[in-house]
Amino acid sequence: MLTPADDYPLHQTPEPMAFSGADRNFYDRFFFNGYSRDGSVFFAAALGVYPQLNIMDASFCLSIGDQQYNVRASKEMLGDRLDLHIGPLAVEIVKPMQETRLVIADNEHGLTGTLTATARHRAIEEPRFTRRQGTRLFMDYTRATQNISWQGSLRLNGETIAVDGFHGTRDRSWGLRPIGEKDPQITVPAEPPQFYWLWTPLNFTDHCVFFHSNDDGAGEAWNRRALIDDLAAGTRLEVERPALETQYSDGTRRISGLQLDLDQTGVEFAPQGRVFYMQGLGYTHPEWSHGCHHGPLKVVCDSIDLNQAEADLKAGKMENLHIQCLTDVTLSAGQHTHHGQGVIEQLFIGPHQPSGFNDLLDRIVG
Repeated sequence: MLTPADDYPLHQTPEPMAFSGADRNFYDRFFFNGYSRDGSVFFAAALGVYPQLNIMDASFCLSIGDQQYNVRASKEMLGDRLDLHIGPLAVEIVKPMQETRLVIADNEHGLTGTLTATARHRAIEEPRFTRRQGTRLFMDYTRATQNISWQGSLRLNGETIAVDGFHGTRDRSWGLRPIGEKDPQITVPAEPPQFYWLWTPLNFTDHCVFFHSNDDGAGEAWNRRALIDDLAAGTRLEVERPALETQYSDGTRRISGLQLDLDQTGVEFAPQGRVFYMQGLGYTHPEWSHGCHHGPLKVVCDSIDLNQAEADLKAGKMENLHIQCLTDVTLSAGQHTHHGQGVIEQLFIGPHQPSGFNDLLDRIVG
């Protein structure tokens, strides 16, 4: 099956670009977020390509006031990985790894706009994420991450939201992770689910800071790294296995405070309070999970009442567990202090001994 992608010198196998190995779980994905300086506006977008499933899906979400508006779209991609238009949503690569445009056309929410993301620094390659459950491969992927500046505007029900000067983060990830329908064959022997994930891209005037950690149930990190880009000096510092301290709100698994020790540089987080629910982008959503089939083309719009979402989580609505929380942040290095903004992404399932999590969802439902 030849497609327009075959005219680009990007082949990795003897086969046409429409094919990607033999694993149904192969994916290739874009992610973006952006936020206003005062924390009143947060938006995020994603687009996923699933060559073995022949599906492409996308979503755009806007959190403003007490609502999160979600626009979701899915199509049968017919082998063409370069047509990054799905209903009203599109990703346009203007300059690879430098400039990307998002287009949100008419939809039921009345949420439209054109936004351009410009990289603040060269992309970083995070350590490869490879994890098994017993003998079964659970995930194996690479991610390239960049902090960005946004220009453009959105319109919601006739009101214009200027987004010039917003900061945020974009990433590109590709490889293997569970997508589409769940595998009916459970792992043997059966193991309780466990996943502890922290990801904190941070924007400062002259610095970009990144930290992530995947921990096992005992609290041992199987993938952890921090990185500091000094944009003024043009230097990059990588810190393997940085130390961290976390605090949680009483009776929850939500982080209320976080401190990092990065090679004589301290990072202090102060969450602002605005929570973005990643289920708007398909993560853990019961119907719009990544790579699910919705026919030749389907577009839906829904919203999340932010005042009700926490009560829904307590009542067992687990798609509200995975979040990004806007945070103020302070970077301290010697006599120098820098103030910035970013997100704390968090997904905590199952035990995590240092945090006092003992079973699947204690502190949430019980």
